[in-house]
Amino acid sequence: MLEITWLGHGTFKLRLESGEVLILDPWIANNPAYPKQYVIDRVDAILVTHGHYDHIEDAVALAKKFSPKVVAIFETCLWLGSKGVENLCGMNKGGTQQVAGVDVTMTHAVHSCGILDDGKVIYGGEACGYVLRFADGRSLYFAGDTAPFSDMLLIRELYRPDLAILPIGDLFTTGPRGAALACRLLQVPKVIPMHFGTFPSLTGRPEQLAEYMKDQVECEVWALEPGKTVKW
Repeated sequence: MLEITWLGHGTFKLRLESGEVLILDPWIANNPAYPKQYVIDRVDAILVTHGHYDHIEDAVALAKKFSPKVVAIFETCLWLGSKGVENLCGMNKGGTQQVAGVDVTMTHAVHSCGILDDGKVIYGGEACGYVLRFADGRSLYFAGDTAPFSDMLLIRELYRPDLAILPIGDLFTTGPRGAALACRLLQVPKVIPMHFGTFPSLTGRPEQLAEYMKDQVECEVWALEPGKTVKW
């Protein structure tokens, strides 16, 4: 049984049945959608999809507090290391490594990855997603920020995800219509929407995603509430 907690925007906490905690794309302190009373008291691994502030801003602080393994694309790991982060597990697309008892595979994403550092944007490698494969055989596809892309067919063929976490907000990522297409390409039975509602410009909503998928794919839209833990 996996415990999933959406912490607003693109930030998630996963707690394994064995107790290990993974934080995906940590944005906490300045995240207007973060549940304000929620406390993170354990971190065994951090996974970063790209270097935009709303996905990486609290990675350094959490890494220094909990000393977890930190996974990101190679160039982003170099930047994190320059900020004093240790236990870095740099990788690249197509590669797999085991972190906190989970097989982590880095996948493609269609997005940018500049890191804002001291008022300048520096190269952070490329944006990515992850497929997490758990001890019970199930797999989760965490897309990060992306548009739909045809190689999602390869993700389906190679990893057969049982659950996808996809952005739907539009403007900076795909919107509900594109996310519906992604679900059709992935043939995933269940999807958790993310990266919406944080700001007025992120207009996509879970009910719109469900409407777009109504006649084209059998997939349950699992809309979460920030701070409320669900079991999968």
